[in-house]
Amino acid sequence: MYNTEVIKIDDGLIKEHSINKIAKTTAIEKAAQLLLNNEVVAFPTETVYGLGANALEKQAVSKIFEAKGRPTDNPLIAHISDKNQLPVIIEGDVPEIAKKLINKFWPGPLTLIFNKSLRMPQVTTAGLNTVAVRMPSHPVALALISKVNLPLAAPSANSSGFPSPTRAQHVYNDLNGKIPLIVDGGICNIGVESTVIEIEGNTVNILRPGGITRKMISEVIGDSYQVKLENSAEVNRPKSPGMKYKHYAPNTPLWILKNENNLEELLSKYNINNKETLLILSSETLNEIDKGFVKTNIKNMGTINNLEYIAKNLFNLLREADQKDYELVLIEEVPNTDIGEAVMNRLKKAAIKTI
Repeated sequence: MYNTEVIKIDDGLIKEHSINKIAKTTAIEKAAQLLLNNEVVAFPTETVYGLGANALEKQAVSKIFEAKGRPTDNPLIAHISDKNQLPVIIEGDVPEIAKKLINKFWPGPLTLIFNKSLRMPQVTTAGLNTVAVRMPSHPVALALISKVNLPLAAPSANSSGFPSPTRAQHVYNDLNGKIPLIVDGGICNIGVESTVIEIEGNTVNILRPGGITRKMISEVIGDSYQVKLENSAEVNRPKSPGMKYKHYAPNTPLWILKNENNLEELLSKYNINNKETLLILSSETLNEIDKGFVKTNIKNMGTINNLEYIAKNLFNLLREADQKDYELVLIEEVPNTDIGEAVMNRLKKAAIKTI
């Protein structure tokens, strides 16, 4: 049992993107010392908060699984701060197409699958011969990884299966007493996890959609390569986080509301107005419905014309549902395009029903 400490990084340093100055802060000094002593530390990335440990040390990585209650066959992503760290964790050369994607999207929310080096312990890769790697763009993450000069295995810093944390408070709510330190770097800018890809011949398989969209990848690799989304429902042994298990779910039962359906008819059909229900709807739907008919609580997710905003706030909205003792959460589906593909991926993993 830990006495979990939360240390805030100055917002000005984060906005300045001053990695060298951030590396000298008390928060990073303490975090680095803990990591070098094979402890775990929560820290912000541009996607969600990560729970980091030395990716090369079995003892350290095991503490991630213990703190989260994470299944051990669910592989972790190794985070680096410099491309020169790649040879430590991967085997062989980086394919040319991977180099193109790295040059375009690193630092950033893109994870690539490589053959792993002998230095990577089995626990980090869940027994696979491959390893997932990315370079985050958040200055706090880069400062911390640079400080320890080690790859950090870092899944989302939440209890396994729950909505991912996009604020330090989310991490504290889930992991207080289970980890020694949370580095508070404010709200994560993207709000959904990184895109994970695997390159096979002339095909780029998206194992998990995220902040780098299918369209963005296609624009870099050109017409010679095909980009496709792998059906995670058919996966027995996941190569990437977020593929096999139920993820991202609040305690409150979550239903997805198809946006072409008549909301008032659905509320009547399922007797939803007589339940403590939270409706999470787009601005467009809110403008169309008769609010006098809807007796449930309503949250505005934002306009479907700004899917980036919806993605950034998605997990916070799902976490709010558990704070008010609702019986049910209904959330409107969003267009399955661009980052909306990542949003719908998360909702389908979290929901128990679509109506």
